[in-house]
Amino acid sequence: MTNGPWVPYIGVDGAWRNASVCGCASDCSCGELCEVSLPRPVYDVVEVLVDGETLLPEQYRVDVPGWLVRTDGECWPDCQDMTAPTSEPVTFGVTYRWGLPLDEAAIAAVSELTCHLLRGCSPGSSCGCKANGNLTRLVRQGVEMELPDPTLIYSEGRTGLPMADMWLAMVNPYRLTSPSRVYSPDFRRPRVQQWP
Repeated sequence: MTNGPWVPYIGVDGAWRNASVCGCASDCSCGELCEVSLPRPVYDVVEVLVDGETLLPEQYRVDVPGWLVRTDGECWPDCQDMTAPTSEPVTFGVTYRWGLPLDEAAIAAVSELTCHLLRGCSPGSSCGCKANGNLTRLVRQGVEMELPDPTLIYSEGRTGLPMADMWLAMVNPYRLTSPSRVYSPDFRRPRVQQWP
């Protein structure tokens, strides 16, 4: 049940229309909530509790970009007791994990970087991230080694590790510092199921 004023606006076709302002009789919600926005990225949902009872995974799904949707014909509660634990009646809680799924190449790159950092942080170690970062040329007993300048490597957004740098070049070949975005008021992105 709503009450409140009407707000005039001009539609995309140039015609004047009236929009209802949500003036709700209830102080919880203006209508049924059949989907809830979760801060993204959502990796997977661990548990959903409604009135202290765990819902089956078949009763909900996650759509991109982080909408938790009821699939059993019910809707989410529009009101809850925020002071009560989620095991009590009149509560609603979602436990989920953040992140994006990684492919095998990403796991190999992260593993290489992690091993490098752990090796350099171990006591008495002279390799890994404790290696002399200023050394670029070494001559010893007739053997010459030229090492890449680490400041140059880092300024190019690389790590100096082969697998990690190969993965970075694969997922970000133009070394962009943030993802590209295109916005259009006329284009509505299609609904895509993300989990399960």
